[in-house]
Amino acid sequence: MSHAAESYKRRIFFIKKEFQIRFILKFCILLLVGIAISTGLLFLFSQDTLTSSFEQSRLVIESTGQAILPSVIYTNLITLGLVTLATIVVTLFVSHKIAGPMFRFEKELKQVAEGDLTKRVVLRKKDQITDMAGSLNDMISSLHEKLLDIQTDVERIRQSASRQNAPKELIEQLNNLHQNIANNFKI
Repeated sequence: MSHAAESYKRRIFFIKKEFQIRFILKFCILLLVGIAISTGLLFLFSQDTLTSSFEQSRLVIESTGQAILPSVIYTNLITLGLVTLATIVVTLFVSHKIAGPMFRFEKELKQVAEGDLTKRVVLRKKDQITDMAGSLNDMISSLHEKLLDIQTDVERIRQSASRQNAPKELIEQLNNLHQNIANNFKI
């Protein structure tokens, strides 16, 4: 890849907002479910035990689950908040590495679909699916070369037909084919 492609940096983190937000939410929900399961299991496994504590100078004996539940909930809420923030940041950067190339593919492939066979998909080195971009570029190059060969063959046949006084209709069709290739493809 060229030096310009290597130095390219995407500055917008929400490239495909809907995809990235769904991606982040799925991880946050997974995290929330994990904390809820952890709290529930801790409470469940501590139900058959007793804990003694002092409250206002009195000895209180109660179920361990009841005794630790407020502390567990506060601890888990704080942990959930901190880990959720970390999860959002990490998944934003991971989704950025996926959404950026997807956006680039869509943009470049639209131009290829419009007939521009000079286009190449250029991704940053650390983006995901760079191998796929390479394969796509190989495919576009191959189509470009094949179309050039066809255009050259049509031109050669057209010139040969003109020299051999072929019927005007054949020469006209060859001219139309040559013009059609020139009008519909950027090669």
